Amino acid sequence: QVQLVESGGGLVQAGGSLRLSCAASGRTFSSYAMGWFRQAPGKEREFVDAINWSGSNTIYADSVKGRFTISRNNAKNTMYLHMNSLQPEDTAVYYCAGSTYRTYSPPTGAGEYDYWGQGTQVTVSS
Repeated sequence: QVQLVESGGGLVQAGGSLRLSCAASGRTFSSYAMGWFRQAPGKEREFVDAINWSGSNTIYADSVKGRFTISRNNAKNTMYLHMNSLQPEDTAVYYCAGSTYRTYSPPTGAGEYDYWGQGTQVTVSS
């Protein structure tokens, strides 16, 4: 069992930056692929990015490529999402998720993730 807790959300102006963190409990964090998803009001949850268990491969949604960076520190049981050049359309609740998939390419579908955090709100004002 893994428990995930996000932090770092908040209100930022367009063009600004935020860093989200996802702290995981348990001793097997390094065994899990990790991902970020987001859900805006009235919209379905969407994939943002993901990183494999070792940190050697990452995948990004086209909408955030070049602006967001996902990383992980297995020694600290923590995953990060650095968000730059934020735009109002990035406003959403951001969720971190853990998957038992041990593939080189991390999964991108929400159904492939087994553990979810409670979410953290990111609001970008224009």
